[in-house]
Amino acid sequence: MFSKIKNKKQEGFTLIEVMIVILIIAVLLAIAIPNFIRSRESSRAKACLANLRQIETAKEQWAMHNRKNADDTPTAADLVSEFMKGPADNTLPECPAGGTYTIGDVNTRPSCSVGTNGTTADYDDHILN
Repeated sequence: MFSKIKNKKQEGFTLIEVMIVILIIAVLLAIAIPNFIRSRESSRAKACLANLRQIETAKEQWAMHNRKNADDTPTAADLVSEFMKGPADNTLPECPAGGTYTIGDVNTRPSCSVGTNGTTADYDDHILN
């Protein structure tokens, strides 16, 4: 009778051990996912700001090159063809957050339709300061 008890081995994990592992994974995901989302939005905003700076610089170069006044407004084709690296169809770069760019006249800064993204956080603003 004792030999039958000795031959039985416990294999696998207990329910408690499995639940602890699942809990640890859940805590790690709860920490990682919000940080991932925040960093993704921050990257989109930085890429959008870089595009806005490029548009603003191209607009200033266009105005100086063509001797334009502060009230003149260039088209996207005017800027992309000579003063920006862009696609062959002379369109402005795309906002990574899905917004659209407004060039405006030489005196105003270009803007993105996303703007402040509707949040109080400043890491995802699409506005040139």
